[in-house]
Parts: sequence; structure tokens; C-alpha cells
Amino acid sequence: MLTDLTGSLRFGLKGGGSAGWLASRGVPLPAVNRIESWRGARVLRLGNDDILLLAEDADNALAELAGNWHGAIEPKGHSSWREEGWAWLRLSGPRAPSAMERLCALDLRADRFGTEDIAQTRVGHIEAVTFRSQAGFDVLFDITASAYFARMVTAAARHCTDLPIDTEGRT
Repeated sequence: MLTDLTGSLRFGLKGGGSAGWLASRGVPLPAVNRIESWRGARVLRLGNDDILLLAEDADNALAELAGNWHGAIEPKGHSSWREEGWAWLRLSGPRAPSAMERLCALDLRADRFGTEDIAQTRVGHIEAVTFRSQAGFDVLFDITASAYFARMVTAAARHCTDLPIDTEGRT
């Protein structure tokens, strides 16, 4: 199953002062390419001063933090516009791991790629950020590639079933 979470609240900061500003607000900062939790939101650290907060179930906390950032005058980095420029899709279900094997060259098995790990890699031939959520695999990428990504997931999922495929690639 492919679920579109693009409409969910997100807040990304990048550049000098980002990490310090977030830390001063009590946001725990994980190591680079790791995930922490904060007031129901996920804190993804993509670089030293490149942090993305995802609020699937923490809209109020994240909206409050974003409002405080907009009003702050101290060094605070700049918006990375991830809430406008990135799609956020979730691949879930019993065949999600098999589909991800076809979409991503990394070893994403649960014993190698845990729930606090982030991979900045290619998924479905698209530069993306992916991580394992409770429901499956979340993938964030340039929003302009959304339709293409959905087609890639569909193609990968077709190969995870026992449906016969004829010589022209139709089922």
C-alpha cells in the first residue's frame, strides 16, 4: 500500500544556527542520519545543521515550534522548504520489504536498518530520504517526481506477487 502523507505538517531547518536554535527549544538532536522523537514528532537529522521534523501525530507541537522560529531574531538557520518541496509517501503492507528490495540498492532488512536509521539514497531511481516507520518505509523526495514514484512502486509491487506476466509485460 502506498499512502500519501505529503499533506502532513513538516518543518525543516538548514544552515548555521539551526541545530543550536532547535536544541535551545528542547528538541533532542540525534546523530546525523538518525531519528529521535520530540512531543510526538520525528526529528530527522540529515546533516549537522539540516534537520527535518515530521508531525504525523504532533501538529500542535510542530506548529508552535514553527511559529516561534518565524518570530525569532537570534541565529536560527533558514527554512529548507521541505514542507512545500518534498513529497512524503509511505510504503506499507506485508510485501513492502520485498518491494523496497527492488526499489533501493541498500540492505534495508530490519536487522541492518532499524527504526532510528535514515538512508539518504536513491529509491525508485529518485534521490530520496527513507526510514523505517512502525507501518513500513517512509520516503521523502522532490514532489515533482510523485507520479513517477507511484509508477515505480506499482511496478515493483507487481513483481512481489505470484501473478503471471506475459512477454509484453502485462498481467
